[in-house]
Amino acid sequence: MEVGARVWVPVSIAETRVSKRFDCIPSGTLYPNADEIEYLQRLVKYKDYAILVLNKPPKLPVKGSMPVHNSMDALAAAALSYDYDEGPKLVHRLDRESSGLLLMGRTKESINHLHWLFNDLNTAKSSCKAWNDACDAKFQRFWALVIGTPKENEGLICAPLSRILLDDGKTERVILAQNVGLEPSQEAMTEYRVLGPTINGCSWIELRPLTSRKHQLRVHCAEALGTPIVGDYKYGWFVHRKWKQMPRVDIEPMTGEPYKLRRPEGLDVQKGSVLSKVPLLHLHCRELVLPNIAKFLPVLNKKTETLPPAFSAKPDLLRFVASMPKHMKISWNLMSSYLV
Repeated sequence: MEVGARVWVPVSIAETRVSKRFDCIPSGTLYPNADEIEYLQRLVKYKDYAILVLNKPPKLPVKGSMPVHNSMDALAAAALSYDYDEGPKLVHRLDRESSGLLLMGRTKESINHLHWLFNDLNTAKSSCKAWNDACDAKFQRFWALVIGTPKENEGLICAPLSRILLDDGKTERVILAQNVGLEPSQEAMTEYRVLGPTINGCSWIELRPLTSRKHQLRVHCAEALGTPIVGDYKYGWFVHRKWKQMPRVDIEPMTGEPYKLRRPEGLDVQKGSVLSKVPLLHLHCRELVLPNIAKFLPVLNKKTETLPPAFSAKPDLLRFVASMPKHMKISWNLMSSYLV
C-alpha cells in the first residue's frame, strides 16, 4: 500500500457503530431519509413515555416479512424511537389495505400490558379497580362503506371463524365456521350500526369488534351480513362483479326527491373512491378508546399500591379519532348528505 491509497471496506464493517435499534430494519428501509422520517412522524397523533398512536395510511403493511421492506413495524423502529434506544413495537394489527388508528408500545412493560389488553383471553383482574374499569371501557370503532345494506339497522354478529387453505396449498382464507367439527374455529363477535340510507347501491356502517380475529370485520360484512366492503376483492369479489358502479336513482329521506351524487368542482373521483373503476378498500379504524397506561404503570408494575399524586390527576381513559384517508373522504363527500 502507498500513502493516499483508498481502501474500500464492506458496509457490515464500516457501520458497526449503527445503533442496535436499526438491526431489525430490512435493507430497503435501513436508512429512511429526512422526508420519510418527517412523513412518519406526521402520522403520530399521540405520544407519551409508554405508547404511540398513529393514523396508518392504506396499503402500508403493519408487519413486515422478508419480501416486505416498508412495513410499519420496520419504519417505526427506524424513525419513531425519538429519545429511546429502541423503536416502538406493535401490540395489535390492521390489515394492509385498511387504515386508521394503530397503537404501539414504547417500553417492555407497556408492551406486555397492551398485549394482554388486546388478547381475547384477558379475564384476570388487577387489584386496581380504576384500571379494571378502564379496561372494560376499551373499544375500537371502524367505519366502512359496504355494497348493499344490512337487513337490520343495527345488531350483533356472533359468527365463529375458521381458517382454510385453498387448493394451491399456500393461500389462506378466513370463512364462517360450519360447525361440523372438521376444522378448528374461533369465536368472533361484532356490533354494527347503519349510519345512513343506501346511496348508489352502498351504505356507510359503523363496526365495533368485540373480539380480535384476522379479517373478522371483512368476513362478517361479506358473509354474515351479505354486504361486502367496497374494495374488498378477497371476500367480496363475486358481489363486486355484479355491482354496477353507476349513478342510481335513490330517494332522499327528507324531501322524497331523487338523490344526485355530489361532484364538487375539481374533485378527482378516480382516486380509489366509490366511483373509480377499482376502488380501494373502504375500511377505517376511526375511533380508539383505551386505558391511560402511562398513568397505571406504577401500580401495574407493583412499584406502589396507590397512584402517585402526579399521576392521579391524569384521565383514566384516552380517546382518539382519526380522519379518513383521501379515497374514503372523496366517497364520503359524494354520498354523505344524510348521514347520522
